[in-house]
Amino acid sequence: MTRSVIKNIGKVVTGSIRNPIENWESLLITDGKIDGFNVDLKTTQDVQHVIDASGMTLIPGLYDSHTHPVFGGYSPRLKIMDWIESYLRGGITSMISTGELHLPGRPHDPQGVKALAILASKSYRNERPSGVKVQGGTLILETGLKEKDFEEVASAGVRAVKFIEAINDGEEAIRFSKWAKKNNLKVIIHCGGTSLPDVPTSTAQSIIEVEPDILAHLNGGPTPLSINDIDYLIHNTPWAIDLIRFGNFKLALHIIEAVIKIDALERVILGTDSPTASGMEPLGILHLMTSLASLSNLKPEQAICMATGNTSKVYTLPAGRVEIGAPADLVLLDTPLGGLANSALESMKAGDIPAIGMVMIDGDVRVLRNSLTPPTQRKITIS
Repeated sequence: MTRSVIKNIGKVVTGSIRNPIENWESLLITDGKIDGFNVDLKTTQDVQHVIDASGMTLIPGLYDSHTHPVFGGYSPRLKIMDWIESYLRGGITSMISTGELHLPGRPHDPQGVKALAILASKSYRNERPSGVKVQGGTLILETGLKEKDFEEVASAGVRAVKFIEAINDGEEAIRFSKWAKKNNLKVIIHCGGTSLPDVPTSTAQSIIEVEPDILAHLNGGPTPLSINDIDYLIHNTPWAIDLIRFGNFKLALHIIEAVIKIDALERVILGTDSPTASGMEPLGILHLMTSLASLSNLKPEQAICMATGNTSKVYTLPAGRVEIGAPADLVLLDTPLGGLANSALESMKAGDIPAIGMVMIDGDVRVLRNSLTPPTQRKITIS
């Protein structure tokens, strides 16, 4: 049995957007899972490591809800290696693939898209780049797929499908969505203007017909729907709203304020939509959370929950929350050195991205004294 304790925690952001903050001062980790709060070190047995957070803010490891990996840490689109390791240093412990779209020679026939989804799904389960948990292998929907194809990919571990290609037969598209949901596959749909030459423009009407689970890059990827279509989808559907770093930020703020007004914060998840032609941004989720919290009425802890617990709930994944039994995927945040705020949350509200002091996956420290964010004001010690 392996046990660690994190003590002297300032605040805990739970990942639960309806109860986002707790004042737990310490946390016990047993065999990679969260096992208790406010523990007494004098009576806790078999503790191998004690991590002194020195008053930093503890949050769940961040999700990037919108990525386009291919295999491992290689991106053919940008010809870069080990980009997922850089995202880990930005606090990302889990990410969702919304399609391996940048594979050279990507197939467009039913047999090919099935094979790609299954291969990507299994490869990321077998090998986690730098320990990051990648939900890979989203099935890109193509005309001609049959119900048995959805059963096959689901049985192989694929967890999501995506409408991004033009499905000329509206009834076929509706069948695809029903077959996906029958097999417990999440249905993602491209929202807005074309992002690649073979990707069609969508409208609110075409989206509503297939009843998806996730509205991918509702603020544009990079070109958004009309503001009237966006407002209609916000107010007349229950589906998850995916906001991205590389979209239209003016509309991201509009969407956040609209969601606050209708008290539907749990619908919003945060991603980068990278690596794409827009580039890669290891600190993309930190920047997106900070921008939303500093330029809207969204609270910093709510922004963090959108990038953690909201995403895990939408995709039915175990991480993303600080609660008993959850994987110990955790990040310690602090005021950046030289910043005027007293905590990471205050820094975010002021518009400064917080500094990362530590990143942990399944109880293992993966990043300490981070080199990509500014230095932390406080210092972590491990004994």
